[in-house]
Amino acid sequence: MNAKTFVIKCGGSTLAALPNAFFAELAQFQQQGMQPVIVHGGGPAISQALNRLGIHTEFVNGLRKTTEEVLDVVEMVLAGKMNKEIVRRLLLNGAKAVGLSGTDGRLLSAEPVANADKLGYVGDVTEVNKEPLEALLAAGYIPVVAPIGLGADSQRYNINADTAAGAVASSLGAGPFIVVTDVNGIAGTVDGKKQLLPKVTPKQINAMIESGEIYGGMIPKVKAALKCLGGGVNEVVIVNGSEPGVLGKVLRGEKIGTTIVSEPAAASVPV
Repeated sequence: MNAKTFVIKCGGSTLAALPNAFFAELAQFQQQGMQPVIVHGGGPAISQALNRLGIHTEFVNGLRKTTEEVLDVVEMVLAGKMNKEIVRRLLLNGAKAVGLSGTDGRLLSAEPVANADKLGYVGDVTEVNKEPLEALLAAGYIPVVAPIGLGADSQRYNINADTAAGAVASSLGAGPFIVVTDVNGIAGTVDGKKQLLPKVTPKQINAMIESGEIYGGMIPKVKAALKCLGGGVNEVVIVNGSEPGVLGKVLRGEKIGTTIVSEPAAASVPV
């Protein structure tokens, strides 16, 4: 894959707050020959739609329990409303973009997560079909992917956007994998004080999950990061999307947010 390819994950709670400058920056990168790929969530919009329809929903370890009824709404919001809203904002700012779902071209093959008895139709990615992405990139478009997957029997699965984005980044060998969220990165306790951690390793992350310092929706983010680190991605950067020029800063290697690196790389760079 082209070294200019990079994957961005945009959280659902972040999208509405992202300034037009964020999308204009993406358009500028595209015009300069860079190849962004966006994988997005849509949690708050899904919750709003479920509430309007009177459908009960709950979360287990940061993941939405997904019944067949909930799944219909998840697909409607993610592959419809949210996906096309991102495409429109990119077009408005001069980018060329095409939206697709993980079911299109069987882009995201999936299987039930280990605790499917508690989570319902929530899936893990088993394979990424790169062909649709590579075709769109070659044609000069930014692919915008909604994280719905298909099982071998064509059963639909709700896939956590962090998990889906990590799998896409690994399959493309893209770097860096940028997780755009509404916080500045991972906070941890250093010398008794809570502060932003500029660099963390898998060992540190696992310890912070164990201690409860990393919890809720941050757990799927860091787990996806750990999984894709060994799959062709050299680093994962978690940043606040409202930071002006955030993508350019990451791509230039400036210190921003939290960078998750493998243990050997972290050994020579102090945290």
